[in-house]
Amino acid sequence: MVKLFAVLLFFSFITLSLYADTNETLTVITDVIEKEDPLIEKIKGYIDTKQYNENRDFIKVIFDPKSDYYKNERVDAVKVMQTLKENGLLKLFFKKPIDLQLHFKTSGAPLFFVKIMGDTLRNIGYYRYVTTASSLDASEFTWSIGLSSEYVTDPLILEKELNKSGCYIIDISRNSATEWSYVIDMSDAHLNVDSLEVDMEMKLKRSLYAHWVNVSQIKSVVIYSSRRNRWYPNISFYDASLHLLKVIKKDKVFRKLYLNIPQNAKYMKISDLYTLKNVRDALRLVPSGAK
Repeated sequence: MVKLFAVLLFFSFITLSLYADTNETLTVITDVIEKEDPLIEKIKGYIDTKQYNENRDFIKVIFDPKSDYYKNERVDAVKVMQTLKENGLLKLFFKKPIDLQLHFKTSGAPLFFVKIMGDTLRNIGYYRYVTTASSLDASEFTWSIGLSSEYVTDPLILEKELNKSGCYIIDISRNSATEWSYVIDMSDAHLNVDSLEVDMEMKLKRSLYAHWVNVSQIKSVVIYSSRRNRWYPNISFYDASLHLLKVIKKDKVFRKLYLNIPQNAKYMKISDLYTLKNVRDALRLVPSGAK
């Protein structure tokens, strides 16, 4: 009887060992397969390993079919993050403000890119940030900023705002919970500003920020200022890549200013030589001459 029990115990041990080895082998095989799947690797990059392992089966369900999460043969990072967020797997909010590091990368013109990103960040609520680094090589420009916030940038909101300037998010990387990198396509980029056309007038309302206007379709413009204003004109013209073409500064108050638009100018920036608080009423722009 004792011998029989010993034999049964031995076979039970062998069976359990084989079962454990099989499970371990299956886990290893699964991990190898997943490492070859760009979508799964991208998901793992956005959430913690423990959270992924606990929700592996659920993740397979919500990301089925996988083909829906590819765009131009690349993983659609924005859509992946949005799906994770909607299903409670991606937390973008913190209990209190923390220091964030955001890196924005592009192959486009640096000054143009910083202008677009600055406008975009302001439009989605990021007003206070500091540039922490910038680098430029033969293929890429990187602009890094630091800020204090209670939340990480929502990729869908950022994408929609960038789209207004003809820019698109190619990729997003989570370096840590407080450090993110974004790769931006700006091959069709343009400033999200109003265009001044012949036979139309434009009024620029009072603002603490400089006014930007697309002037690529006109040859000249007259800017009228009201008697309540004490406007000291500070005008800059830029080409399509935001290279500075011409600057006009006047150290006296103007009620009317006639300007010829440089041939290659696409944008005009209108400000005050000292402070835009001098401009109480709207400035009125009257264009002439179509290009």
